[in-house]
Amino acid sequence: MDMMEDLFQRLDKLNAIGADLSNERNIDRLLESILLAAKTIMHADGGTLYGVSEDGRRLCFKIGRTDSLKLAFGGTSGAAIPAEFEDLPLYLANGAPNNAMIAAYAALHCKPVNIADAYTAAGFDFSGTLKFDRMTGYRSQSFLAVPMKNHENELIGVLQLINALDPATGSVREFSDADQRLAESLASQAAVALTNRQLVEQLEELFESFISLINLAIDEKSPYTGGHCQRVPTLTMMLAEAADATTEGPLADFFMSDVDRHELKIAGLLHDCGKVTTPVHVVDKATKLQTLFDRIKLVDTRFEVVKRDAEIAMLRAVLAGESQATAEAGLQEQFAAIDDDRAFLRHANIGGEAMRPEDQERVRRISAQYRWRDTEGREVGFLSDEEIENLTIRAGTLTQAERETINHHIVATNRMLDSLPWPKHLKRVPEYAGGHHERMDGKGYPKGLKREEMSVQARIMGIADIFEALTARDRPYKSGMKLSQALGILANFSRNGHIDPDLFEVFMEQKIYLRYAQEFLDPSQIDDVG
Repeated sequence: MDMMEDLFQRLDKLNAIGADLSNERNIDRLLESILLAAKTIMHADGGTLYGVSEDGRRLCFKIGRTDSLKLAFGGTSGAAIPAEFEDLPLYLANGAPNNAMIAAYAALHCKPVNIADAYTAAGFDFSGTLKFDRMTGYRSQSFLAVPMKNHENELIGVLQLINALDPATGSVREFSDADQRLAESLASQAAVALTNRQLVEQLEELFESFISLINLAIDEKSPYTGGHCQRVPTLTMMLAEAADATTEGPLADFFMSDVDRHELKIAGLLHDCGKVTTPVHVVDKATKLQTLFDRIKLVDTRFEVVKRDAEIAMLRAVLAGESQATAEAGLQEQFAAIDDDRAFLRHANIGGEAMRPEDQERVRRISAQYRWRDTEGREVGFLSDEEIENLTIRAGTLTQAERETINHHIVATNRMLDSLPWPKHLKRVPEYAGGHHERMDGKGYPKGLKREEMSVQARIMGIADIFEALTARDRPYKSGMKLSQALGILANFSRNGHIDPDLFEVFMEQKIYLRYAQEFLDPSQIDDVG
């Protein structure tokens, strides 16, 4: 009756562990759960779990436990696997199968091996076991090695148990037929759970690699946005972890599980995927007149034509009887004025934080002042309407139309992400990634959401996106701001409803800006923020 009761209890444990194995996401914890469950159900003192190498020629030591020696390594123990626990070759140097090791034999022949006493068993090499016993004073006696095969009948590992213990007396006994059948059942369940987890991880790795491929395409298209696509996710996770660790104030209830973290990381990596649709000459527009090339060179050429025409007019005046000295002096004055106007336009072409109205008017005056003949012989204004529009841009290098083109990337991002069949644990990726240009006061884009309509994660990404843009030192049209300047702008944004004030407080109090700066900014940008 006692034996039957013990068997029923072990069957209950076997059924229960199946659900636990299916729910475990971490591979190391999963391996540990498999081994600990096997030891418990089979009343084993020790155990080892091997995986199969990628080339299929070795068994790799993954995790080991021996209760009576208090040995634990691999898995979540934090202890490294000792050097003496080497991988087991499945084949010898001459190519013959390694049938001398019971774990290798179980793997090669896909059947369990049950040894009553290693010291008297014939046909297997236990020299390593005997050496271990001499070093530790242990007595390795009974062994049970069970292959782990997946749903395609492929070997993925071997479960090896050592020293079955009698539940009543605690003495070492051999593994019974019931033990072996239970071990095989557990190995089968464990193999399915492990294979499923590995498949999920492989799919996640493939998906993240595909995202990296998109960012690489953006990087190849424009080196200025490629760095942004890598830095924003990092800063996003820094701030998210700090918000998660907050125990007081409005963010005290904010919590992220490992699944939530993965979801936010994916959103961060994809937040600008729509930039694959943005024209390169707009993304990389370093000067106001730049398209596929900087058209300031064309303006320089026109100035040379104007100077040539002025010189021709001077020579004609001399031929008509005007004093040569007077005419040449007047020409030099004209040249000086032309050179001054050219230098002004070259400076205006660079762009800046704010162009004065009087400078904008001077651009228009220069265009009206000079005339030149185009390639068709027509006398036209010095600058075209489109060139005037560009050269009078008040701030930066983009026209309003070009800004709308840049801003359209978030619309493209939303369309791209909304078109994907997201699994349940990634359902919020489009909302997180697509909301980083929204504002707390509803004046953002593309949806005009207000703070209460946005998740904390989307608000976090908004701060990360702005701070990265302010401090980035790889933009073609500006240098990266110092910390004090960038934080001053963020503080103003926090007050005027642009970004979330609670998250900005965490950003400042936890010095997230400094951690980010030490990793990504030039030392010259890191100044005293007060």
